[in-house]
Amino acid sequence: MDYRKISIGLGWFSLALGAAELLAGRRIARALDVPGHAGTVRGFGMRELASGAALLSAPGNPGRVATRVAGDALDLGALGLAARKSPGNRLVWGALGFVAAAAVLDTLVARGLRATADLPGNGPAATATAG
Repeated sequence: MDYRKISIGLGWFSLALGAAELLAGRRIARALDVPGHAGTVRGFGMRELASGAALLSAPGNPGRVATRVAGDALDLGALGLAARKSPGNRLVWGALGFVAAAAVLDTLVARGLRATADLPGNGPAATATAG
């Protein structure tokens, strides 16, 4: 499995998701039954944009993928609060499921990148000369 290519895809995904959260924060907040929290959604969007830019600037860096895992934890916590407030909102549960799946993928990619970086010929020096 090419974890570096997957990390590039995660970077582009973060940019797209961040832009959506930034541009449609109010609409997303209303859909999740937290209309007074559009600023929070936009803040999460800024975090996604930063994460995506970081991943694309250093593809294959396990630490940068790990920041997505940390962001996933924040998202899960916020969505958990939204689910507690509106347990019947299917969009909240769908978002929780989506973020949980993304967290699993992010974790697997970060672990895979760490494991392959430890192999002979795959360290930072090899990456610098392969570019």
